[in-house]
Amino acid sequence: ALGFFWEILRRSHWFVRPIAQFIVDAIRSTPALVQIYFLFFVLPFYGIALPALFVGVFGLSLYYSGYISEVFKAGIDAIPTGQTEAAQSLGLGWVDTLVFVVAPQMLRNIAAPLGAYSISILKSTPLLAVIAVPEMLGSAFDVASDTYRYAEPMFVAGVLFLILALVAVFVVGRLEQHLGVRAPSR
Repeated sequence: ALGFFWEILRRSHWFVRPIAQFIVDAIRSTPALVQIYFLFFVLPFYGIALPALFVGVFGLSLYYSGYISEVFKAGIDAIPTGQTEAAQSLGLGWVDTLVFVVAPQMLRNIAAPLGAYSISILKSTPLLAVIAVPEMLGSAFDVASDTYRYAEPMFVAGVLFLILALVAVFVVGRLEQHLGVRAPSR
């Protein structure tokens, strides 16, 4: 949702466009770990102390929103301009054109990249261990340090990551089927 918000801002008023573009570029140009550290360790100096889980979810969401805004940009740009012109000639407003004309066509274009970024977000969750958010790899390290056996917990964590990624791939495949997206011919 945040990525879509950035893209809508980049397509809005002429004054807002460069500001939104700067924000997206700043988000994409800094590492996720730096953003998480900033939210968790720097903001409290300014009186904004946030819970670790909130910082983790918001930090990863903020980081990937810059990339996902580019996915939305490509999805919208792939729609022929005649579609929006036809909607405007029928008297549809900007919001109606976005909701009823652009969004349904855009979803077909962005299903696969959004699925890929969903898997990337899943694989980035171990970064949250640095701010003490309990996550799968951190839990595996806790078990390993208690038992002095690292192979089994790491193997289980790896298999769980694989299962979750495969479930995400399956869901994206089903979504593409539902939207009528065809695989490119070879």
